[in-house]
Amino acid sequence: MIALIMFLSLFEIAISQNQSSDPESTQVLQLHYQDGHVVIDNGIFQLTLSNPEGFVTGVQYNGIENLLAYTGHENDRGYWDLVWNFPGKQTNKTKGTLDRIEATKMEVITQSDEQIEISFSRTWNASSNVTVPVNIDKRFVVLRNSSGFYSYAIFERLKGWPAVEIDNIRLAIKLDKDKFHYMAISDERQRYMPLPDDRIPPRGKPLAYPEAVQLLDPIEPEFKGEVDDKYEYSMESKDIKVHGWISTNDSVGFWQITPSNEFRSAGPLKQFLGSHVGPTNLAIFHSTHYVGEELIMKFEEGEAWKKVFGPVFIYLNSFPKEVDPLLLWHQAKNQTRIEEEKWPYNFTTSSDFPASDQRGLVSGRLLVRDRYISSEDIPANGSYVGLAAPGDVGSWQREYKGYQFWSKADENGYFCINNVRSGRYNLYAFVPGFIGDYHNETVFDISPGSNICLGELVYEPPRDGPTLWEIGVPDRTAAEFYIPDPNPMFVNKLYVNSSDNKYRQYGLWERYTELYPDEDMVYDVDVDDYSKDWFYMQVTREQADGGYNGTTWQIKFQFDYQMTNLTGDFKLRIALATSNVAELQVRVNDVSVDPPLFTTGQIGKDNTIARHGIHGLYWLYSVNVPASSLGPGCNSIYLTQPLAISPFQGLMYDYIRLEYPDSVNHIYRP
Repeated sequence: MIALIMFLSLFEIAISQNQSSDPESTQVLQLHYQDGHVVIDNGIFQLTLSNPEGFVTGVQYNGIENLLAYTGHENDRGYWDLVWNFPGKQTNKTKGTLDRIEATKMEVITQSDEQIEISFSRTWNASSNVTVPVNIDKRFVVLRNSSGFYSYAIFERLKGWPAVEIDNIRLAIKLDKDKFHYMAISDERQRYMPLPDDRIPPRGKPLAYPEAVQLLDPIEPEFKGEVDDKYEYSMESKDIKVHGWISTNDSVGFWQITPSNEFRSAGPLKQFLGSHVGPTNLAIFHSTHYVGEELIMKFEEGEAWKKVFGPVFIYLNSFPKEVDPLLLWHQAKNQTRIEEEKWPYNFTTSSDFPASDQRGLVSGRLLVRDRYISSEDIPANGSYVGLAAPGDVGSWQREYKGYQFWSKADENGYFCINNVRSGRYNLYAFVPGFIGDYHNETVFDISPGSNICLGELVYEPPRDGPTLWEIGVPDRTAAEFYIPDPNPMFVNKLYVNSSDNKYRQYGLWERYTELYPDEDMVYDVDVDDYSKDWFYMQVTREQADGGYNGTTWQIKFQFDYQMTNLTGDFKLRIALATSNVAELQVRVNDVSVDPPLFTTGQIGKDNTIARHGIHGLYWLYSVNVPASSLGPGCNSIYLTQPLAISPFQGLMYDYIRLEYPDSVNHIYRP
């Protein structure tokens, strides 16, 4: 007994130290054909796929006949799907037509003692007007002694095909709800989850939109009163490396591991769904969430295109019953590091997925030059530097047809972007602590074996003069501002004591009206603290009759009498973290003047407010404020958001700064 206890203690220590404990099997890979199915068996698990459709219908592992959902049709357990539409075509669904991507041909690509790769493909028929004009090849790969399977897909349009729009591309897997109750998406964000039955009336009550449901009579009483909403568990692309579920009774984990985000749309900050109540496990490769219609994939008539999505790894792990099953999360994180080290995989047989020796590398050092802060160039510590399709400043956050490759610079500003696919790219970057985007207009032509060293690059962020005052921190989010406590009637208990995730609570938009029932927010730059006094989103105010009004925020600041002789323009920099069907109007010292000094016009359809986000698309505006419009003593800048037909319309600010005219003395470079 003592020996067993010592073994288990050492086992837990090994897991906590991220040591691998992959199972091994002496069995060679086997491929079996059954009625309407193919089964791949490597002695550790069995993967069952429908033939020829290519749906994942079964995963047998650790003595469990099937880890997947057993209710409903077997084709609803694991599948690739997309949402699409012909341009201008009206459908009975607001987002287009859902296509479960039912393949018509099965082909064994590779079968050996070491690996099996199977293709399930569908070729577009030009006479069809009910299927998306894209050839799709879904691949599944099982390796010997591997506790899991890989999946990727090749999407291709040929020249001359009709125009089409695509909203969403994903791989979805639904697990057995009677087994998998514990979800983990990060070290801090993991918990026991409600059942899908709890969301259905009368057990659940839909709130302001269908995804948000209050649990009134859940099967497990511990969830009573909570709000469940899949968007409360969204993640930034750069952080989606591993997420999944644990069956605590069986000590079995089911994980999706994504070792690279090169194939996801819109760069490292784009937010995607992952795991949520179902229990559901998603690999989303493209979506419009937190961006809106600007990220709808739009292909012109005749436009050719090809892209590989994935591979992702579906990882299975298990422990002896005596070991804490929640430690399966740590083993999954360790496996993630192993998969990252193996990237790009060398076992895929498609020529459309290049191995490491067919890729290139770009390195360099990024510095920031802001002479109003330092006489020396500043290393771009923590900056994100990336390669994406040639475009304009910041275009990477709206780019979806190609691949993107990003790296985080070290404390000295050095970066290395490796495993870059062949192609033509611009270099982009954004630097925490500084507004705007770096963009190198040079077109870098990457070919197999390329090794491009760019040396020192200098980013000069927008700046015309010294800072008179500033509000917030330029980090592309509104996280530093005041985020209220949620209504205690509508909470997610996971985030009650989590300051970093406080904004993920439901209904925070309603708190603005409660805090400012009659008058809007007034902020004095000389007195107030933006972390306590600047509400993190400028939303509409609800009226007693159920309607909504726009809001006007006032920024008060003092203007020194000695500055009254200044000429030229002050510069107001406004960085927005998100906008949803909103307009920002700027006025100076006269709240009623029309037209305003500046307006953005209607911008954004990010829907970040309803989806519990802290940022969406980044917007940067520079407004000239004539010195003649400012007077000695107290001055005010008014920020008005006038559009108001919904509680979800509004803005989140990232950072605001007022700069003196350049004529004011400042630090010069020696």
